[in-house]
Amino acid sequence: MLRERADVLGLESAKPWLEHGEVSIEERTVDAVPVLDVRPLNWRDNGQVIVFLHGGAFTLNSARGTLANVVPVALASGLRVISVDYGKAPQTDWWQMQQQVLAVFRRLLADGYAMDRIGVYGASAGGGLAISSILAGRSAGLGWPAALVLWSPWVDLSSAGDTMETLKDADPILDYDALLKPSAEAYAAGLALDDPRISPIYGSFVEGFPPTLIQDSTKTIFLSGSVRLYRHLDGAGKPVVLDLYEGLPHVFQQFSLPESAMAISKTASFLLEHLAESPGLAAEP
Repeated sequence: MLRERADVLGLESAKPWLEHGEVSIEERTVDAVPVLDVRPLNWRDNGQVIVFLHGGAFTLNSARGTLANVVPVALASGLRVISVDYGKAPQTDWWQMQQQVLAVFRRLLADGYAMDRIGVYGASAGGGLAISSILAGRSAGLGWPAALVLWSPWVDLSSAGDTMETLKDADPILDYDALLKPSAEAYAAGLALDDPRISPIYGSFVEGFPPTLIQDSTKTIFLSGSVRLYRHLDGAGKPVVLDLYEGLPHVFQQFSLPESAMAISKTASFLLEHLAESPGLAAEP
């Protein structure tokens, strides 16, 4: 019921953009993985593409229900965005979700895109899934994308981290004990919650990882995770930017706020900057 309601609200949020012809939204499957293919008006294929992974604690939400996270980035960047509607726990576990993301990467490669012409961004649980999938793809020999943007990513499924305790009464959206822990256990399918395969804060970034922009707020319990991830990437010598906002809710980018517009502009600029720097060859229009 919650998923269906979120789908309806997500589609309603996209109506103004669709009615004004600003974007097209196509539902399709990529090697059996459902996706939304969002393209801005007058889009032409220049060999660059963005992949989005939505949030929802691995158990809620969908590509439809999170169009407010996708359309503004497509418009700001001028690029096609593939929003992956990965399966949800407990029906789908961590390994299956990561394989679905990798299936989308492989299909883009088969379609003529190169990994260094792909930008990725993820929100909340989708941010953690993005990191884990990139690490899994690296291990599988796929390389890694040109750039990664994370909106308040869930990078540690355990309760570790200072703000998990200090901000638990200040965060207006997230509740670890009531929602996040049961969702994490369903996603983990028996793994310890601090296993690096599902909590990428404990993974290794030395071997290779894309330039990363981390955006978060001072009101979210995930703040410590974002700071720790920043320190981890910086310590591994990877280009990383930590972009913090004062007093805003979790994944504030989806709301109509001045700070949201700023954060989306920075997201698009970061992805475009690193896609332009990549040596891949543009596809024919």
